Amino acid sequence: MKSIAKLLFSTRLMAVLFVVFAVAMGVGTFIESWYSTDTARIWVYNATWFEAIMVFFVLNFSGNIARYRLLRKEKWAVLTLHVSWILIIIGAFITRYISYEGMMPIREGATENSVYSSNAFLTLYVDGPVGDQKLRRTLEDDLIVTEQGIKSSLPWTMDFENTPIRVDFVRFEQGMQLGLVPDSSGTSYLQIVESSEGSRHDHYLAQGEISSIHNLLFAYDKPTEGAINLTSTPEGLTIQSPFEGTFMRMADQFSDAVSVGETAQLQLRSLYQLGGVQFVIPEPPVPGVMGIVKADDNLPKDQLQDAFTVRVWVGDASEEITVLGSKGASSFSQPVSIGNHDITVGYGSKVYTLPFSITLNDFIAQKYPGTEKGYSSFMSKITVVDDRPFDYDIYMNHVLDHQGYRFFQSSFHPDE
Repeated sequence: MKSIAKLLFSTRLMAVLFVVFAVAMGVGTFIESWYSTDTARIWVYNATWFEAIMVFFVLNFSGNIARYRLLRKEKWAVLTLHVSWILIIIGAFITRYISYEGMMPIREGATENSVYSSNAFLTLYVDGPVGDQKLRRTLEDDLIVTEQGIKSSLPWTMDFENTPIRVDFVRFEQGMQLGLVPDSSGTSYLQIVESSEGSRHDHYLAQGEISSIHNLLFAYDKPTEGAINLTSTPEGLTIQSPFEGTFMRMADQFSDAVSVGETAQLQLRSLYQLGGVQFVIPEPPVPGVMGIVKADDNLPKDQLQDAFTVRVWVGDASEEITVLGSKGASSFSQPVSIGNHDITVGYGSKVYTLPFSITLNDFIAQKYPGTEKGYSSFMSKITVVDDRPFDYDIYMNHVLDHQGYRFFQSSFHPDE
């Protein structure tokens, strides 16, 4: 035991720890630049071996305080250094294992009390028979996952009334979206691309379906009063609109008016402006099924999602389930029946409800003189809605502390 203690509190071990720590931090920095911050967390920062280094640091610093009798007035400088390291490391452990970080997106004039966790969570709902009733059991845990690896508590196992349930990780894909998978035996779909909010959004309208896009009804082969009716004919698609508008053909810049109630030939790859909505129908109808596909490279980042796939075993039966999700959002798959149980998988941020609300009264972004995108500072003027409401300004190095929560100004939407 004495030899172990000497080794644990030796200056040689301290030197080795500092070298390994420095190398690990350097490698982690390169991993962040090559892949992503989450990959660096999986391989380095959140790895068990890296946490073990921190534990050995605390033991070594604590042991050296006793070994070199640093609790003396003449040793206060060295003692302060040792105690500082111990407090920093213990604080880091408290932050990681007790607290949580999240994001609270708020638009000007809006009031919010929900926080989306910075970590992604995997959730499994198991609905199965228990006697004459159908009850639900829930499995949930946070995880870090990228295409390069995963750090999680998977695989999960549980017993549901003597039926074994197991959940295995299969794969993770970034930059995915819900889209059309061509299938000659599938339903005919019409793609509608609209950009009414300044960014592209793809919508797929099935034959015989009515869909609302920004409160504007579109009907495909289902004539509906008050809707923009798109109808298949031997000569192609026709359009009938309840609104006046225009279209411009992109190939030759030809433009013309769209009259109310008049049936006309639909112009593919043309920009229509009807009822306050801008849209393009780029291709003729395509048979297929809706599924998860690789997202278009031109799609805005806020529309990109991740596809998380697990294999769920219920007794001897199993099935792969894929769910789309991302940090800052929470989404669930459709229930899948496996044996006598219904399985629903969720992936994304966990939503926390705060005991108070925050209203964003005004957002102020200041740019450097003569620049369009160079921001010198930005600030949020807020009101904390609680038993005793008060106003506060959050900006760089000016943090709001309230009821054990700390609020930082982190980012803002391009429209400011």
